[in-house]
Amino acid sequence: MRIAREDSLLLVVDVQEKLVPHMFEHEELVRKLEILVRGAKTLGLPIVAARQYPQGLGDIVMPLRLQFPESHDKITFSCCGNEEMMEVLQRKGKNTVIVCGVESHICVLQTAIDLKDAGFTVVAVADTMASRSQRDYEIALRRMEQEGILLTTTEAILFELCYRAGTDEFRTISKLVK
Repeated sequence: MRIAREDSLLLVVDVQEKLVPHMFEHEELVRKLEILVRGAKTLGLPIVAARQYPQGLGDIVMPLRLQFPESHDKITFSCCGNEEMMEVLQRKGKNTVIVCGVESHICVLQTAIDLKDAGFTVVAVADTMASRSQRDYEIALRRMEQEGILLTTTEAILFELCYRAGTDEFRTISKLVK
């Protein structure tokens, strides 16, 4: 199954100030997230951001915070536990949700499973997710695969969504990933 940009949106989960510094290889995580978010914007994908209990975990990390006009707060681990968030996702009218963020084995995993159960095609971008331990991250990826969630990477999904070379979007995506 090919992922089409016309039917996709990006969901960024809990990339927050007091969480990200504790993630395994967090600098690379933020770098890849920036590429994914900028690429998604270039391709015109709707982007939805979630924050887990921002009073305790802070806002979305800079410079990513500047990329999101709004974020939705939650106290459940899964984004789907927030009715407002689910309404926003459903209003976008997209069947495919591309997920990224932290922590892979908690909020991202639970969100991905619940989105799949809600009827969405879920694509998890493996190099834009992290956990504090590499083992938790690896187990989360295995669980996602077992649940029927598609796994990909930043470069792979951006070029799949771009679909063809020779366009201004392609040139922008190429510069982002290099």
